[in-house]
Amino acid sequence: MDVAKQQTRAWADRYWTSRDGLKLHYRDYAGQADRPPILMLHGLTRNSRDFEDVARRYAGQWRVIAVDFRGRGLSERDPVPAHYVPPTYANDVLQLLDELEIASALFIGTSLGGLVTMTVAAVAPERIAGAILNDVGPELDRAGLERISTYVGKPVVFGDWHEAAARMHALHGPVHPAYGKAEWLRFVQRVCRETDRGVEFDYDMAIAQAFNQGDIGPVADAWPFYRALAGRPVLVLKGESSDLLSDAVVERMGREIPDVEVVTVPNVAHAPDLSEPEAEAAIDRLLQRVLDRPSR
Repeated sequence: MDVAKQQTRAWADRYWTSRDGLKLHYRDYAGQADRPPILMLHGLTRNSRDFEDVARRYAGQWRVIAVDFRGRGLSERDPVPAHYVPPTYANDVLQLLDELEIASALFIGTSLGGLVTMTVAAVAPERIAGAILNDVGPELDRAGLERISTYVGKPVVFGDWHEAAARMHALHGPVHPAYGKAEWLRFVQRVCRETDRGVEFDYDMAIAQAFNQGDIGPVADAWPFYRALAGRPVLVLKGESSDLLSDAVVERMGREIPDVEVVTVPNVAHAPDLSEPEAEAAIDRLLQRVLDRPSR
């Protein structure tokens, strides 16, 4: 790729190899080397493209690394579906940090990405300079899990991008009620890919196997994993009408880590896309807390 085109894209496509030999992809946005990079971890059926807007917002001042978990985007599919679980993703992320010689990073985890963040905190807390949990916590509401189970792992082929956008709007309109046609088109361009058959979701349908078996979190009791984030800046974002993260769980999260900041993002369900004004302002505050934290 020529330099001019790379600058227009603002990131470099890079790869690392998992301990079990899979070729995994991440987007690497350049930034200052005197601060920890921002590591962005996406949700169950999503990929690194989910973070295009927020990555561009902070790139330059911060190095931003947006990964594709195995089985998503440009990362290789895993021939063993049982590996599609948070501990595996956490090992992959730690392998990436090791290869890049990154001592610690600021983790931004949406949904599944937040579960992976808590898993890393439990096994290697020193690698986390700060954490943002986007509409996820140590307990997940059954209503949200059941909703996700209605579509995850079910292959669909759309005739074109506009059909895909219209279908996603019809199915998931309440998640982002402020989205118009342009926003839904951008949404599907992030979560889908064009194939010789049409437009399809950009993930391995086999990820549904572990999800449907209930293997979606670090352990049955994930509160110790969450508490492992204590002692560093933590932000919890909650979609106002989220069906995955309940008010009761959020209240307990505030008690378990007293200095956590909790922000409810209005007019959105699961999950905020991080471009909402309330989310952007909260992320700015969290980044400043990371910069103000004494080096350890």
